[in-house]
Amino acid sequence: MRTATPLALCAALASTALLAGCGTETAGGSGTPAASATCASASPVADPSGRTWDNVTLVNRLCGPSGAPVTEFEVTNTEKEALTFTITFALMNESGQAMDNTTRTVESVKPGQTVRRTLDTDDEPVVARERPARIIKVRAVPADEASSGSGTCPPSGIRVTADRGDAAMGLRVVGLHLLNCGTAAYRVEGYPGLQLLDEGREPVSGVRILHGTDKISTGIGGDAAPRPVTLQPGESAYANLAWRNTTGAGDAVNAPYARVTAKAGAAAVTVTPELDLGTTGRLGVGPWTKDDTAAR
Repeated sequence: MRTATPLALCAALASTALLAGCGTETAGGSGTPAASATCASASPVADPSGRTWDNVTLVNRLCGPSGAPVTEFEVTNTEKEALTFTITFALMNESGQAMDNTTRTVESVKPGQTVRRTLDTDDEPVVARERPARIIKVRAVPADEASSGSGTCPPSGIRVTADRGDAAMGLRVVGLHLLNCGTAAYRVEGYPGLQLLDEGREPVSGVRILHGTDKISTGIGGDAAPRPVTLQPGESAYANLAWRNTTGAGDAVNAPYARVTAKAGAAAVTVTPELDLGTTGRLGVGPWTKDDTAAR
């Protein structure tokens, strides 16, 4: 991008996530920043390790409107369908230690498309911290199956999401959440449908999906008998997933993705519960239960 605008205009535009960076120009589409009259030249990320992961690359820390470095990243879709990417970054200190993590989602990247974004947002001004970053995890799902907790309500009228879960002594519990964001009542009964997928989003075999979490552990909220649940607009339900990550003989199974169908015939939504199933070969699934604590 070529710019000759004053630095003040650069500052006004910098909050737009679509901009690659202000006060710089990229020569020949190579991604290498050239010197600019409006800000100082930028230096590459000091530590090259962790700069590229699954078609996501940290690019040079370009000069932002304040003159401080801005960490940016590029996402390239090499597949044949539109993908939504969620990238987890570690923010490092000067000693190279990870201080905290942050995630960014890039929606609906078309096949063959490369999209550049900045780590800076109004809520998390990474530029103010002046920290280098490192990619630690990339998840990509088909755009038409992407899970979203905000934005426009999907045509199905429901949102399906997975929470961050809880872990203790090898026991894992993650909640699936079903929100009626539509305008009509939505009825479910029984258990959510699940298809487990590996890192390459290929089906995982050899795992028994059990109805009821009591077969994994008791007292974790997924052992009740299924009952009909009717959700009015704004109401939600949940279903717990439970497993143990015990590792014994054989190969450990990791299934970061799960395709979830709220009920028979519903559109699938791909979530990322990060199922580290070890060699147990079992996943317990609780029934849909109305969430009476959720605010409408």
